[in-house]
Amino acid sequence: MKTKISFVLVAFLLLLGGAKSDNLRSITTQSSINSYANSEYQKLARDIFKGLIEIKTTSGYASTKAAEAIAARLKSAGFPVNDMQVIGPDLLHKNLVLRYRGNGKLKPVLFISHLDVVEAYQEDWSVNPFTFLEKDGYFYGRGTTDDKCDCVSFVVSLIRLKKEGFIPNRDIIVALTADEEAGKANGVNWLITNHRDLIDADFCINPDGGEAELKYGKPTMMTIQTSEKLHFSYRLEVKNKGGHSSLPVKDNAIYTIASGLARLANYDFPVRLNETTRKYFENIAAGESGQVKTDILAILRTPVDTAAVRRLAASSAYYNAMMRTTWVATMMSAGHAENALPQSASAIINCRMLPDESPENVMSVLKTLVADSKISVTCIDSSLVAPLSPLIENVTGPVNQIASSKWLNVNVTPFMSTGATDGLFLRLKGIRVYGVSGMFHDMDDVRAHGKDERIGVKEFYDGVDFMYQFIKALSSETNP
Repeated sequence: MKTKISFVLVAFLLLLGGAKSDNLRSITTQSSINSYANSEYQKLARDIFKGLIEIKTTSGYASTKAAEAIAARLKSAGFPVNDMQVIGPDLLHKNLVLRYRGNGKLKPVLFISHLDVVEAYQEDWSVNPFTFLEKDGYFYGRGTTDDKCDCVSFVVSLIRLKKEGFIPNRDIIVALTADEEAGKANGVNWLITNHRDLIDADFCINPDGGEAELKYGKPTMMTIQTSEKLHFSYRLEVKNKGGHSSLPVKDNAIYTIASGLARLANYDFPVRLNETTRKYFENIAAGESGQVKTDILAILRTPVDTAAVRRLAASSAYYNAMMRTTWVATMMSAGHAENALPQSASAIINCRMLPDESPENVMSVLKTLVADSKISVTCIDSSLVAPLSPLIENVTGPVNQIASSKWLNVNVTPFMSTGATDGLFLRLKGIRVYGVSGMFHDMDDVRAHGKDERIGVKEFYDGVDFMYQFIKALSSETNP
């Protein structure tokens, strides 16, 4: 009887339209959320999550307080103090490193997640960004999706495993780190450079690099990130003697740099798929339809269908970025007075290179296209070139098995990030990194770094449970 009443109510709310969407979600997910509410570990997860969200870990406040709070929680759960390190380059930017000791049959596995968050201001949000709030089937607060949800999943999983008396076949290392968002060398980079012994591992799992996608409220895709694009920024600059604006000449610094930028804008790097991106497109083709599906299948063939490439790139900036190296003008500055000819003009070009792209080749292409000796080209910011992590069965196998048992028809696919994560620093030091997360998010409503950041209550609890199963699978005798 309750089921029929709920069905009628849901059907009625559907007729009310988008204005009731959050209330509808709250009602339709309430029964599953209630089942979690009675679970010891879901209560623990919520409690830890609330505590972390309400510790402000923006760059100005830093991560030490959060690292110490989690260390205290782990100590009270029975983890030896000697197996925990709260360590960092200064008093504010400390990382927590925990080692759950196994029988040593295999090399350790490392799990990383960052404690720091992007700044959020009360006046920009409709709720307090640093007060944990549950509303309409969501948890709200800065860091709920990026990346404190994953921190919680690690901590709860280890506490649960310890209480069960689980003995892993390898040490499990968890590093909750500082300053990933600020791009500073206080977190993973600092640890691998100064204390590699604490985090040295066979491979690493980095949920911040993985994606789990919801479409229309249903889980559709999980990714296994194996690589990241490399970022390089270039400054284009023109100098000129200038003069009075009443006496214009054709030799104008703004016109010169604008012409160079137009030539760059009209250029596309060739399509080049690697092991990861080829499998990615093979997998997502099944979920597409019509011309998009036809075009994806066409770019997988040799030679590549250039017309298909153009259509696919026009239909999705994301697909375009997955296919090739890209660049884009992001900043510009010119002139010094409205009644004076400009004496200088400059622009910043941000380039995202494929993992196996040659920076020297990109610079050569850039200079060739600019094709003007008056325009100087300087590399002003670059990432280090990190190798792709090859897919391995003892990672892909458990992900596929657990995902298929928890979520119906979820597509698990390899993935290359178009952005960057702390996994870069580990790949540079020879540690393979795989981005895997069970925290599903609505890809049409991405709020990380933005207003009213939130995660679904059910999705959070499911993600915590996924990570528990995943950690256990990676360190069990049945997964050598």
